[in-house]
Amino acid sequence: MRYHLIALFTIVVWGLTFVSTKVLLVDFTPLQILAIRFVIGALALCALRPHVLQLHERRHEWLFVFAGATGIAAYYLLENIALVFTTATAVGVIVAVSPLFTALIAVVRGDRSALNARFLCGFLVAMGGLVLVGVSTSAEDVMSAFGGFSYFGDLLALLAGAVWAIYSMLVKRIGELGYETIASTKRTFLWGLVFIIPVSMLFGGELPAMGEVLAWENVANLIFLGLIASAACFVTWGVAVRHLGAVTSTTYIYLVPAITATASIILLGEPLTLPIIAGLVLTIAGLILSQSGEGA
Repeated sequence: MRYHLIALFTIVVWGLTFVSTKVLLVDFTPLQILAIRFVIGALALCALRPHVLQLHERRHEWLFVFAGATGIAAYYLLENIALVFTTATAVGVIVAVSPLFTALIAVVRGDRSALNARFLCGFLVAMGGLVLVGVSTSAEDVMSAFGGFSYFGDLLALLAGAVWAIYSMLVKRIGELGYETIASTKRTFLWGLVFIIPVSMLFGGELPAMGEVLAWENVANLIFLGLIASAACFVTWGVAVRHLGAVTSTTYIYLVPAITATASIILLGEPLTLPIIAGLVLTIAGLILSQSGEGA
């Protein structure tokens, strides 16, 4: 039960990050938020675990490289850019498809039990919910710049969900090899910054004025994203995946839409319409259905 509560805590915090990032996008670019967030997180983890992690085998370094490239760089870049083009509620719902991708990866790796009628029905129900939410929340006036592709932000969120599934499987493998969670998370963060920093320097744009950077709302959100949502929650997620397994842990992501939607309505004033509610219910129902009966 303890590890289920750890997974639940992690998901609750991550459900709030969509709203926090949406607030920061007023003054910062997605790349700036990404870089600042994980620099703060990496510094916190370095202070907590200053020693260098000793690898059991040199080839294990590639696990950390790919974990940093997927879970730190690619996932959050996709998520942050998606928030520019669609609502926080829509991104929260669509990223929640990640457990389905995790189950598919498990099938490819030989776990045939993940591919059954219940899984396929759940996948179809969830996809129906995602389409409904996408239709209800896509900003078509902004999307016209992309050749009329009105679901650009939703597509990026969907890709983010797939990338997170890959990251979770990598975390599971790192845990199976016996690496300590905090130290391995720090190494993953540092590799993630190897990819993030150069891209941010080239394409991140100019930083906002110092007065905007130091505005209490921006500082509070950056601290929340860096210390709690990144440093702390990546560690707790690693603990959950190590003890529950990747498929079972990612199942908790179906709670993200409800958390994000509630926070968006309360804090951002985003509309709550009947199609969004219906899409939210369908997505959660599909995820629960597809993952029910999965073991750790």
